[in-house]
Amino acid sequence: MEDEPRIAAWNAKVDWPLTGLTVVFLAGYAWQVLDTSLGPAARGALDLVLTGIWLLLGLDYLVRLGLARRKLRFVGRHLLDLLILVLPMFRPLRALRVVTVIGVLNRQLRDDFRGRVPIYVGTTVALVGFVAALAVLEAEWAAPEASITTFGEAVWWTITTISTVGYGDRYPVTVEGRLVAATLMVAGIALLGVVTASIAAWFVENVRRAGEQVSEEVEEVSTDVEATQVQLAEVLAELRTISARLDALERDRSAASTSPGRDRSGPSARPSAWGPPARSGPAPP
Repeated sequence: MEDEPRIAAWNAKVDWPLTGLTVVFLAGYAWQVLDTSLGPAARGALDLVLTGIWLLLGLDYLVRLGLARRKLRFVGRHLLDLLILVLPMFRPLRALRVVTVIGVLNRQLRDDFRGRVPIYVGTTVALVGFVAALAVLEAEWAAPEASITTFGEAVWWTITTISTVGYGDRYPVTVEGRLVAATLMVAGIALLGVVTASIAAWFVENVRRAGEQVSEEVEEVSTDVEATQVQLAEVLAELRTISARLDALERDRSAASTSPGRDRSGPSARPSAWGPPARSGPAPP
């Protein structure tokens, strides 16, 4: 909680120990419900351990309440936590102790799988379904006219209830079982909403990533085009320079070929092969 730093510091210290306690609670609770060969003494010992863990979770709530600067606001925000701690004190509602465990595990899962919505949702659904199956089986297996008497039937009922399908072939007949069913129905609706939102968020995230990837590729192509344009401009400038030098050389060559040199149009000292022979003596009178 951003506005309750003392509670955040307390949570950081006790989250992992509480998570370990909740795992022990679930293991002991599953053993107590599924092992029908347990004697009264063993069941009593397991029940004592589970009650002790549940009281420690209640102590965690009281400590956080004591650390809260705005206690009424804390109670209002965590009213469900208070109810699931108080109601299981009554024997017909003891199965709701498991909801306390789910709250602690959900807090840890939310921190561990932050940003990984599908993993978080899948883990939460599996946890809620497992706990609900155990709770409804504990409430129903010994009740008269019960239709949920085995763990397989409890799992089937949990799946149809949490998915809001509700075939009606299995249903609780006890008050405790119906309270578990009502809790599971609300949780199922909430989980379906979370799943739908997570799928929508997944599509939006994929579209956003695809858009960012396309933008990056376009930016890379634009950068390459700009670099190519710069290189072409440099090549064109070099070609212009070479062309100017060639023109200058051509002009120099033309000027050199048309400039006056030695006189080649004067008479030749060599006698002509077709004219009369030259005389070496004096000319005749």
